Amino acid sequence: MKTRIISAIVAAFIAIPLMIIGGTPYTVGVVVLAMLGLKEYLDMKETKKELPMLIKLIGYLMIPTILLTVHVDEQSMMTIDFRILSVLFLLVLLPMVLFHERKIYSINDACYVSTGVLFIGFSMSYLLTYYHMNPALLVYLLLVTIFTDTYAYFTGKLIGKNKLLEVISPNKTWEGSIGGTLVGTIIGVLFYQTVINPEVSLIPLIVITFLLSVIGQLGDLFFSAIKRYYNKKDFSNIMPGHGGILDRLDSIIFVMLAFSLFITLL
Repeated sequence: MKTRIISAIVAAFIAIPLMIIGGTPYTVGVVVLAMLGLKEYLDMKETKKELPMLIKLIGYLMIPTILLTVHVDEQSMMTIDFRILSVLFLLVLLPMVLFHERKIYSINDACYVSTGVLFIGFSMSYLLTYYHMNPALLVYLLLVTIFTDTYAYFTGKLIGKNKLLEVISPNKTWEGSIGGTLVGTIIGVLFYQTVINPEVSLIPLIVITFLLSVIGQLGDLFFSAIKRYYNKKDFSNIMPGHGGILDRLDSIIFVMLAFSLFITLL
């Protein structure tokens, strides 16, 4: 527990100043975060099969390209240049012809890499999008996620008896999930109504925040399923006591994606 707390404090001392400063330092921080996330994702694959260096290099180059070419229009909707996607698919798929041997680089490898680059690059870009729209929006999503995760953990420890999905995450319980959802929803609603929009309709806000809390937990289980498949406890040990970047951002990634569906309703 002590290690987890120290790691969390260190992470906060890095993240909070970047959010306050904003601008280029914040953007660079998000790009670095996304590239570290991709590294963990590719390293997970390489526990079973090594990927060609060329392919990994393409992935690392595509991450900042995706992040820095995202555009937010007047309706606050995020768009991406489809030429970027075309380049990604060409660069990841065509090397199959160059390597021409399944043991070195196969269609499964190409799909794994392209999916990871798109998923991580696109989802992480919301850290920039929501921040540029209104930094308080990003804080709202972070609060929902953090309080849901924290109170799901403590509630599960205190009264958890019924396993949520033991085959994927044996320590999670229904009691913990319910406790985390309740606290995450309450904190999120209070923050949004107090800081972002005091005149927001309360019922839609409660429903949306509740759904975000639940979806965040599903995101946690999704990444846990990947780790279970590769027989790994964590994506990395960059944050002692917490694991890797993807271990910490698993919930918020799904919350940010889901919020793009709800943002126009608030």
